[in-house]
Amino acid sequence: MDKRIRKKVASLKLEYKDHPQKELLIALPNPCPERDYEEVIVSSEFTTLCPLNPGQPDYATLTVKYTPDKQILELKSVKFYLTSYRMVEIFFEEATNRVLDDLVNIIKPRKMEVVAEWNIRGGIGTVVMASYNKSKRIRSLGSKGTKPL
Repeated sequence: MDKRIRKKVASLKLEYKDHPQKELLIALPNPCPERDYEEVIVSSEFTTLCPLNPGQPDYATLTVKYTPDKQILELKSVKFYLTSYRMVEIFFEEATNRVLDDLVNIIKPRKMEVVAEWNIRGGIGTVVMASYNKSKRIRSLGSKGTKPL
């Protein structure tokens, strides 16, 4: 592994802020870019704060499933990034979609899906799923190169 990447991973530091820290994410070269394979990352301790009841934590099991292209996610950086949500007041749907957007932007995978299974509160459980597919996104660009809504 590149010494520069080793140094970056070793120097990771998490500070609790009121916003997610996507700058913590680190991409590594994919050792098998010629092959389609899936990687599944599960975090059973994803935590945010409820924006309607400040200070009230929401907990989820977050599952990230992706098919890498040229880069993969460095797992320690993913752990720190997900932990950075701990003091963020954010709705379930926004958190799930933001995680997807940040991870896609850092590694540009062929496909990615993020599933957040939020713990039951008030008798209601919530599961939010967001997905990205590079090939569908390219085909769906408009004639002027704009992205569809």
